[in-house]
Amino acid sequence: MSTSPTAVVVVIMTMLFVAGCSQIGQSLSPTAPTSASSVTSSSSGSNGTPTVGLHSNGAQPPFNLEAVLRGDGFGLVKFRQKKNESQNIIDLDVWVRDLLPDTNYSLQRAVDTTLDGICTGTNWLTLGQGLTPQPIIADDSGSGRASLWRDLSSLEPGTAFDIHFRVIQDGTANVPLHSDCYRFVVRD
Repeated sequence: MSTSPTAVVVVIMTMLFVAGCSQIGQSLSPTAPTSASSVTSSSSGSNGTPTVGLHSNGAQPPFNLEAVLRGDGFGLVKFRQKKNESQNIIDLDVWVRDLLPDTNYSLQRAVDTTLDGICTGTNWLTLGQGLTPQPIIADDSGSGRASLWRDLSSLEPGTAFDIHFRVIQDGTANVPLHSDCYRFVVRD
């Protein structure tokens, strides 16, 4: 039986390709995490999407987040923790659009310490300038912005929370915007 030169080349090329793609001596795939020390659990969040739990230590994110607000309009909360040895201030820059024009709103948050990606907290706190609530004032087009902040210095670094946000129309029980559940860790 004679073998054609083309068949020999195809067999050799296939063997080289397979050998080049193998992971002989490697224990991880190229897409696998290189360290599993930060992952402690997986679950499904309140919207059914998978969430990954993180160790609660001040050296590990998520220190910052961007919470999307959905409902009768749209909005975004940029949640940023400054690294500072004397205090732990979070900046909360919020913007909203497509709400009722010329109306005041407030940003509220609720937290829980059951780190399961399902926000069950109902301890709503109105956010503002420190402990002073600050409204988000929608202009004549229904858009508004506010730069808020909160001092977390009294909390132990590494404390972790599941947190969700909502925008409430001032003087009413109307909640036109709300977020999904997020996780954050208090920074060192």
